[in-house]
Amino acid sequence: MPNILEIRNLHATVQGKEILKGVDLVLPAGEVHALMGPNGSGKSTLSYVLAGREGYEVTEGEILYQGRDLTQLDADARARAGLFLAFQYPVEIPGVANSVFLKAAVNAGRKARGEQELDAMDFLRKAKALLKTLDIDEKFLNRPVNVGFSGGEKKRNEIFHMAMLEPTLAVLDETDSGLDIDALKIVADGVNSLRTPGRAMLVITHYQRLLDHIVPDRIHVLADGRIVRSGGRELALELEQKGYTGLTGEQSAA
Repeated sequence: MPNILEIRNLHATVQGKEILKGVDLVLPAGEVHALMGPNGSGKSTLSYVLAGREGYEVTEGEILYQGRDLTQLDADARARAGLFLAFQYPVEIPGVANSVFLKAAVNAGRKARGEQELDAMDFLRKAKALLKTLDIDEKFLNRPVNVGFSGGEKKRNEIFHMAMLEPTLAVLDETDSGLDIDALKIVADGVNSLRTPGRAMLVITHYQRLLDHIVPDRIHVLADGRIVRSGGRELALELEQKGYTGLTGEQSAA
C-alpha cells in the first residue's frame, strides 16, 4: 500500500523556538493514525507545519506527500493538492455563507485536479446528499461559516467540509475538544464514514475517549517534539491508565 505521508527527521521552530525536534512518521493510504501526547508536546505545531501555516518554519528534515516535497508548496497549493486540516478552534467567517465558501473551495480543488467544476445545481445535490449522510441540518448551507455555531456544530461543520472537499490527507487537530459525548459520537461517525482506501487521516487527540469511536490503525505518542512510542489500540488504553509517565519523565494525565 503506498504511503500518503512520510515525515523524516522533521525539525520546526515557532518564533525562533524549536518545537519539533526530529519527528519521524509514515502514514499509508487507507489508514487512520492517532497522534497523542501531553500538552505542549508539539501536536498542534505538527498539524500547522503540515498545513503550511505562516510562522511555522521547517529547519531540517522532509515532509513527503504522495512522494512530493510538501515544504515547497504554500498553504493554498497544499489544500488544492488534497490536504485538509480540521482546526481545534474552527475559524468564523462573518458574511460568507457555508455554500458560497464551500463551492469556491470545492471547485478550486477540482480545477487543480483537471476536473470539471461543479455548477450550482450539481453542487447543491452533492452537498444535500452529504448533509443527509452526516445527519446535519440543511440550514448549515445558508449560515455564515461557523458564525453563531456551538462548539459541536463547528466540529460537525468541519467534517461536512472535509466530506465535500474529498481530501487525500486529512489532519484533525483535537476535533474532540469541548464536545459532549453525543456530539463526539456524531463527529466520530462522520469521520468513520469518510474512511476509504485512497485516503489517509491523522487524528490528533489528547484523550483516549475519541478512540473508542474512531478506532485507529496505529497510535503514536509525541513528547518533547519527537515520536517516542508507536503501537496499536492497546497503547491508548495503557496511556489512559498510566498517563505519560516514563515517556516524558513527568506525570501527565492521558
